[in-house]
Amino acid sequence: MSLKVWGTRPGETDLHYAGDALGPGREAWFRAVDVPAPAPVAFRWLCQLRVAPYSYDWIDNGGRRSPRELVPGVDELAAGQRWMTIFDLVAFVPGEQLTFRMATRRGRALFGDIVVSYLVRAAGPDRSRLIAKLYVPGPRGPLERAGRPLLCAGDLVMMRRQLLNLAGRAGAGQVR
Repeated sequence: MSLKVWGTRPGETDLHYAGDALGPGREAWFRAVDVPAPAPVAFRWLCQLRVAPYSYDWIDNGGRRSPRELVPGVDELAAGQRWMTIFDLVAFVPGEQLTFRMATRRGRALFGDIVVSYLVRAAGPDRSRLIAKLYVPGPRGPLERAGRPLLCAGDLVMMRRQLLNLAGRAGAGQVR
């Protein structure tokens, strides 16, 4: 198993992602899951990232539980909105893609100028795919170069949980 590519199907790493314009020359990491719900439902749950990270709440949500029901209005998208406390929304295609850029000084210091695009694709009438592409800048020195495998592994653990949680919520029929 590659730490840089997890869960993707053939061709998904070659798709166009909105972050491609922001990430040339950067390393790309991919994560993807099946969602047992139609694409519009999966996208609505993806919009929940505006209020919580949906991974391991005790680590990256200050111990607060990510909402188990949809929060009204979080799917009203505008560039510049803060998402997951450390990212800004920089591009979006309603119903299909969200692209974020690391916004906080602390986040950039710890992880670099990371860009993340999320893509929702229909995979049938009642199924979809949720795919994330991370654009990771080159290491800024030998310490970052040495720590890059750890960052990649940590991201895989956290984003895997995030994507599985979102897929599970969408599949549970949690849409109003």
